[in-house]
Amino acid sequence: MEASLVERLLEVEERRVQRRGLERVNEELFQEARERVEFYGSRPLDEVAGRLKELEKEWDLERVLMVGAGALSLGSVALGLKVGRGWLVVTGMVGGLLVKHGVTGWCLPSRLLRRWKVRTRQEIDGEKFALKMQRGDFRAMGSAHSAASEGPGWG
Repeated sequence: MEASLVERLLEVEERRVQRRGLERVNEELFQEARERVEFYGSRPLDEVAGRLKELEKEWDLERVLMVGAGALSLGSVALGLKVGRGWLVVTGMVGGLLVKHGVTGWCLPSRLLRRWKVRTRQEIDGEKFALKMQRGDFRAMGSAHSAASEGPGWG
């Protein structure tokens, strides 16, 4: 049964792109991330830190879409003012694609960007989390105690 508009609007953002994308592309992106995590498992800590810095700078799908749409809209408005009003149709098309992506998690540019290996924020953060776990960043959390034992206001 087709999901209602309300269900699509309430759907968790991070999975919308994967559900509407090509399964082969999703699997390739997942496998590549897994291989990188395995690779960095045997690398020195400074190389792992370097990879984490790279991941902090990686543009996610939403950012690429927003910047691309903004640039295309500004360019088409400028052309509409200088060359001819017909260029303003491009601005309308870009706006429509952004609305479609916002509601459904899919639009043609997002599908193309996925094929070009642009990842979602969740995918990037997943690789960061795996590398940090592998590095041991969360070991001290295992010995944490309940906040309720801290007294009033803590639980």
